[in-house]
Amino acid sequence: MIVNLKEILNLAEGGQYAIGAYNTPNLESLMAVLGAAEDRNVPVIIMHAQVHEEIVPIEAVGPVMVSAARKSSVPVCVHLDHGEDLDYIRKGLELGFTSVMYDGSRLSYEENVQNTLKAKWMARQYGAGIEAEIGVVGGREAGLGENAEDLYTDPTIAKKFVEDTEIDALACSFGTAHGFYQSAPKLDFERISQIRKLTSLPLVMHGGSGVLPEDYVKSIACGVRKINYYSYMSRAGVEGAKKFFQSDNPAYYHDLALAAKISMTENILESMKVFYQR
Repeated sequence: MIVNLKEILNLAEGGQYAIGAYNTPNLESLMAVLGAAEDRNVPVIIMHAQVHEEIVPIEAVGPVMVSAARKSSVPVCVHLDHGEDLDYIRKGLELGFTSVMYDGSRLSYEENVQNTLKAKWMARQYGAGIEAEIGVVGGREAGLGENAEDLYTDPTIAKKFVEDTEIDALACSFGTAHGFYQSAPKLDFERISQIRKLTSLPLVMHGGSGVLPEDYVKSIACGVRKINYYSYMSRAGVEGAKKFFQSDNPAYYHDLALAAKISMTENILESMKVFYQR
């Protein structure tokens, strides 16, 4: 069944767990995520990021995501991740996405608030939820040579941002990064707790794959209710396809794609054990 962001985060609040939010830029990843969620009988968020437009246009993948969510036996939120363009956000809403994230983290505070309010107004017209970001998560967003801690979310600014925008979920920076980690990230749990205390909002962990299991658990206890997970799931797919290719010398591409889907499903199931604490 398809639900919006606020509805699915209410489930997380009630159960004191985090919703896994997985990028699905192709059919294999979409099938892996929804298959795992139905196997575990847990709500889930499927995402299309604007940065993945070069992999697959939102016009192509969006309707497939929305249709699959409607047919699922578990609650599914269809989320547009890191929308930096208001027209692109509108496009996702018109396609049936039930949640959008406006990412104005690299803009001035005033511009971020102004555009977040515009994105929220659009989302509300479609009954969709709204996530926004204050602070800068490392990796794709952060420039080289920057001190990561200087980009972490300031709890007092986060409080003001939430008051000024009245969003449904807050993406904040506290030590994670997009992409692959060279060493285990060191998360600022005190910062997470303080932001949660001052905003009373469900918090979102971006760059969530690759974090230590015990750090997921601590983050959830501190108020994280949505964990964005993609890089390590995607790499699991690559490793699955590699192993199959080396052992079976397949003649058909669809056999490689199936092997990748199976490996991604296994990786997703492992993450769900921790996110949903079951």
